[in-house]
Amino acid sequence: MPRGDLFPEIGTYETGYLPLSDRHTMYWEQAGNPRGRPALFLHGGPGAGAGAVHRRFFDPAIWRIIIFDQRGAGRSRPLGGLADNTTPHLVDDIETLRRHFGIDKWLLFGGSWGSTLALAYAQTHPERVSGCVLRGVFLGRRSEVDWFLQGMGIVFPDAHADFVSFLPEAERDDILGNYMRRLVNPDPAVHLPAARAWSVYEGTCSTLLPSPETVNAFAQDRTALGLARIEAHYFVNDLFLPPEGLLGNMHRIAHIPAEIVQGRYDMVCPARTAFDLMAAWPQARLTLVPDAGHSALENGIRRALVASVERFRGAR
Repeated sequence: MPRGDLFPEIGTYETGYLPLSDRHTMYWEQAGNPRGRPALFLHGGPGAGAGAVHRRFFDPAIWRIIIFDQRGAGRSRPLGGLADNTTPHLVDDIETLRRHFGIDKWLLFGGSWGSTLALAYAQTHPERVSGCVLRGVFLGRRSEVDWFLQGMGIVFPDAHADFVSFLPEAERDDILGNYMRRLVNPDPAVHLPAARAWSVYEGTCSTLLPSPETVNAFAQDRTALGLARIEAHYFVNDLFLPPEGLLGNMHRIAHIPAEIVQGRYDMVCPARTAFDLMAAWPQARLTLVPDAGHSALENGIRRALVASVERFRGAR
């Protein structure tokens, strides 16, 4: 297979569940080379969950590929659980997983919210990170959340209109709060339609060109509920990040090499954020993909991500 596109489909060689607390249990899986260089995949959302396609960014002959679903997401239990679900909890979960596998250092690979979590973990445990591959950078700033809730309507007015019009007109002055109220309602007849409306909005805005397959994936009940409920929970709480934000602690990881891949026309996480991160990270290299949006699976993005991982294959 020529390098530069996804590697062939592979299965896992080990899967399991790791108890995190009385409330949460983490799903994890390993693929690739059991004696290879460790690489940890961090999914987006928060709450989106991971899938089999995410193994394919890594050469299975070189990498020990570790994938897990974050609290409340995907196959972790309980789905959509918000109790004890914060960024510090997720950072601790990653460290628990590292100790479980006896890994000294690993490469972090994360897109969108996955890039946020990668930065938060690396800043907390810099000695455990050999490098970072980040895509569609999200720093969790209030301006970025406001862009998601309102700004994307500049480019996707139809999708934004559908997103907003799901709420009664009297509730549209507080989109986040009124979606959140529905998403935490215990009745599936209330929370599932709200989750689908939120998730479809994000999926519709995630690609440069219309992608019915992407929108359909975002509309599935389990994906939509985990994504929308947890994402809104994090947005309401300023992503549970420190007051100085992630850029305020970049000195902790200034020495760690990084590859940043960013779609020029990413409307979910606009390119300005990637440039802000680059300016604060001496060891980072930015690849700006000229014909892509936000999704990791757009042609130019996936090729750039595979190439970025390949640049780490010989690093120590």
